[in-house]
Amino acid sequence: MDCCKFLLAISLHSFLISHAFSQSVIQIFPGRIEFTGDRKIRAGDELYCDSWRFSVETNDAGEWDSVPSRCVEFVQKYMTGEHYLSDSEIVSGYALKHAKSVNVSAGDGKDAWVFDIDETLLSNLPYYAAHGFGYFVFFSEPLDWISLFVGSYGVVILPQALGSGPGFGAQQTLCGAPNQQSGAVRHRSEIFNEDAFDEWVDLAKAPALPASLTFYKELKQLGFKIFLLTGRNEFQRNTTEKNLLFAGYSDWKKLFLRGPSDQGKPATVYKSEKRLELVNEGYRIHGSSGDQWSDLLGFAKAERSFKLPNPMYYIA
Repeated sequence: MDCCKFLLAISLHSFLISHAFSQSVIQIFPGRIEFTGDRKIRAGDELYCDSWRFSVETNDAGEWDSVPSRCVEFVQKYMTGEHYLSDSEIVSGYALKHAKSVNVSAGDGKDAWVFDIDETLLSNLPYYAAHGFGYFVFFSEPLDWISLFVGSYGVVILPQALGSGPGFGAQQTLCGAPNQQSGAVRHRSEIFNEDAFDEWVDLAKAPALPASLTFYKELKQLGFKIFLLTGRNEFQRNTTEKNLLFAGYSDWKKLFLRGPSDQGKPATVYKSEKRLELVNEGYRIHGSSGDQWSDLLGFAKAERSFKLPNPMYYIA
């Protein structure tokens, strides 16, 4: 899937989901963020937010639970613009360079690469776009349709009939009273909800991240055995496999999901244990790709790890 098709897929799928958020251990833009829809990012904000994003991606920020209020709009524009796609392409390019340097042993089939899934192989941007990237969108006047502007992806039209949760329709604003100024658009923060996200996962319509799909196919041609290691739960195996095939992925060696014994473990521990299983089976993990540092750190680490961009949330 090329970049144009990826952007189109975001627009086509983002109208499918609209659910309210409740409290969860993973927070997307929590707090009481509020700003008018026509607010422009000040030059100082843009410089600060770009530096903040750099600190997040390099893990200098350590654990963090919220995007700074002044950076919400910056993150939205980054994720829905060409910058995010370009950053992903650069990371995948370096990963491919490393992969090509490996002397793959065709005889034993033990040369491995490990991928995370969400925001690594599959993009959930349609979900976050439909949820206002973590904040509700509501109007002070009744509307039959809501136009959600998603950066360079274009305008996604969301019918009010599909909006069973807050943020879709002027009468469904559980996050507070609308602005009294006629016609004004207001935004308030929204907290990540695993149940709502699971419903999105069940649709199995998340598009591939274009750079990752290209890299994945290159790895197969080079002879690597590909393992998928996700924080999703075992009951989501069928929909996850369906989505991966829908997005263009195939022929992975094994898909790891959280089973009963993995519940409650920090992501770093859970993923390290699964990598150790591969090492104990004789696999040489030459590379690992993920959007979270918890995908890459811990023990039984890959020879090289490649961090894909994700300034939307942090998973410990």
